[in-house]
Amino acid sequence: MIVVLAGGVGAARFLEGLVQVAPPETIAAIVNTGDDMVFHGLHVSPDIDIVMYTLAGIVDPSQGWGIRDDTTHALSMLATLGADPWFKLGDRDLAVHIRRTELLRAGWTLSQVTDSFRRALHVGIRLLPMSDEPVATEISTPVGWLHFQQYLVQRRARDEALGVRFVGIEQARPAPGVLEALHTAEVIVIAPSNPVVSIGTILAVPGVRDAIVASSAPVVAVSPIIAGAPVKGPAAPLMRAVGLEVSVRGVAACYQGLIDVLVIDRADADLSSDIRASGIDVAVTDTLMRGPAEKRRLAEATLDAARTAKRHRSY
Repeated sequence: MIVVLAGGVGAARFLEGLVQVAPPETIAAIVNTGDDMVFHGLHVSPDIDIVMYTLAGIVDPSQGWGIRDDTTHALSMLATLGADPWFKLGDRDLAVHIRRTELLRAGWTLSQVTDSFRRALHVGIRLLPMSDEPVATEISTPVGWLHFQQYLVQRRARDEALGVRFVGIEQARPAPGVLEALHTAEVIVIAPSNPVVSIGTILAVPGVRDAIVASSAPVVAVSPIIAGAPVKGPAAPLMRAVGLEVSVRGVAACYQGLIDVLVIDRADADLSSDIRASGIDVAVTDTLMRGPAEKRRLAEATLDAARTAKRHRSY
């Protein structure tokens, strides 16, 4: 069993490579739900949907989110009726959120809804929300605390990030299957997602970090930072907000005591000795996932790093 801690676009692309080199039924993804938010009365789970749409082969490739060739007639009508449609939701995408909300109101858990949807869309890997309880990632800014979607999408990350909090995290419990997957994992991978507000949220769920630390499986993280900059998203200001250097050294510091190996890009090879000095091994490869071949090679390199770490653990 390969267990992957997953955020949005970067994790989805990594998983596209992983399913090329490992049977999908042997993979479980624990997905961040701290970005979930209610829009127009509908429960939207952005990271779950990005991963699900990507592995179902229906994602909009130019964006990395949403559904390919979707239309926005409903959003246009909402605007006509006075709503503020700042969060783009396509018409086919809306069908997913309508059905999710309907099932949640009928008493289903988010885990049950997610499993039903991934089966309907023929996604072979298991998709596990990090928790069935609501958790909201919020960013402290000079204008106050903002939900992550407000900070990133509505205000385009233009506000200075001063801090991060996970509202509701103390009451959250790992969703059914999460701890079991971590306890039985042969490899645990932290996908190239934002270490602060994607992976950090998952690790903050009570019991998750402890389960990873207690696991006998090698733990490998793939850096989302290349040459001092994130490939996508607001990782840089959020890493600075929590006192992390925006570099592979900062990623290593974020996962200190949790991972055995950090996979970094060749552009950062000169920082390998700094990371090893912190007690984390390093695997150097090409980490930019431009197409299917690059995604596959990164997945192979990550599993190779895990095998090497496992051999070292046995000594």
